[in-house]
Formats: sequence, C-alpha cells, structure tokens
Amino acid sequence: MPEKLIDAGEASALHPGKMQRFDFGGRRILLANVAGRICAVDDTCTHEDASLSSGVLEDVWVRCPLHGSRFNVCTGQALEEPAEENLRSYPVRIEGGRILIALPEGETP
Repeated sequence: MPEKLIDAGEASALHPGKMQRFDFGGRRILLANVAGRICAVDDTCTHEDASLSSGVLEDVWVRCPLHGSRFNVCTGQALEEPAEENLRSYPVRIEGGRILIALPEGETP
C-alpha cells in the first residue's frame, strides 16, 4: 500500500529513553526513542483525552498521566485499565537523519 511520509524532525534530537509530541494537521503523535529505536503512536490516551507525552516512559511502556493506563509505544497495545483500546501505531523510518512517519496514502494529516 502506498504511503505518505511526514517529516517529524531530527532523529538526533530525540535521545534514548525520551519522548515528545509531534503535531501536524490536527493529529497528535507521540514519538519515543526506545533504546535507539524511534516509535510513533497516537499521543491521546484511548480512555480519556490526556496527552501521553506528559506521562512517564519506562522501556517500551508509557504511563498515562491521568489514570495510569500503560501502552506499548512501539505497538500501541494497551496493557492496563482503565484503557481497553489500543493506540494506533505508525511505521517510522530514519532517512538522512530525519524522522519520517508513514501514513497510508489518501489519509490526510
């Protein structure tokens, strides 16, 4: 399936064990560097409208700052209640030192 690549910034600016929110076209994406691998998932908790970028990252898990649900930042899997729905995850590429997030073709940012 063709995809659209969105430039999310310099890969070197996101250090291992850190995360940041990237906003574009009304969409909020959480970028996390897990031991040198950059992962991308939706930034909004599926339980309530809380920004996961304000939470705590431990290994591959981010804890929601509002009610404590945990999500895998590489797969989007919800691990703990109260969240029961997984986050959407996005393929990430690093090209020329830039973080590129892949969106399916035809999907608007």
